[in-house]
Amino acid sequence: MKPGIDKEKVVNIEERIPKIKEQRKQKANRRLITFILLFFTMMLIIIYLQTPISKVSEVEIKGNQNVPADDVISQSQIYKGQTEFWSLSKEKTEKRLEENKLIKKAEVSKKLPNKIAISIEEYKSIAFLQKHNVYYSVLENGTVLPEEVTPTDNGPILNGWTEDKKLVQMARQLDKLPDSVKDSISEIDYAPQKSNPWLVRLYMNDGYTVTASIKTFAKNMKNYPAIVSELPKGEKGIIHLEVAAYFESLQKKSKDSKKEDGR
Repeated sequence: MKPGIDKEKVVNIEERIPKIKEQRKQKANRRLITFILLFFTMMLIIIYLQTPISKVSEVEIKGNQNVPADDVISQSQIYKGQTEFWSLSKEKTEKRLEENKLIKKAEVSKKLPNKIAISIEEYKSIAFLQKHNVYYSVLENGTVLPEEVTPTDNGPILNGWTEDKKLVQMARQLDKLPDSVKDSISEIDYAPQKSNPWLVRLYMNDGYTVTASIKTFAKNMKNYPAIVSELPKGEKGIIHLEVAAYFESLQKKSKDSKKEDGR
């Protein structure tokens, strides 16, 4: 042994050599175990993808009334026994479904082991379009359903609507109204004039007639209950809401007309 070398240090190094070898062995074993686990995991995935259980086995559809289930399946592009369960994108499927004019919102969820649930929220019916004495449901986005229906109290009857764009805007304006105001409207006539191509005439359940502009319809009609509350009881007439709100009494107009005839 060379002078100056500590005997205790030599002994310590010799004692540590077996421990270092053991640590290296354990590290190698861990690597081997990790590799084996990865290998078998990959094998299981490959086997799983080759079996029917990896494909969608069932598609559950809820909330659809106007949209047939077959149309939902077709637009979702999810097919039993064909579509891969895990690779299915919920977001892309929802986006495809919401391209349908009847579907307001779609929600897709996965249920283990391989089931798909589709929840549909449709645009609600907000009015009834009258054409040649036949009625059709008008949805809140302006879409007109092709099936003939019988009008109910769920919305006003729309008469004389020949322009689709105006009809769409009218439906969207109606959707902005509180239910209490919307339910008080019996009929809405499209009554355009050269000075105002957006003019509509409303016949209310309480007997009043209202003229308004489609563009400002919801904004001005929200004030309808307050306006009516200020009018003389029993006095009927026309409430003008195109620009500034004012009341035109039909009774007063009738009296004035009689006076003129008596002259």
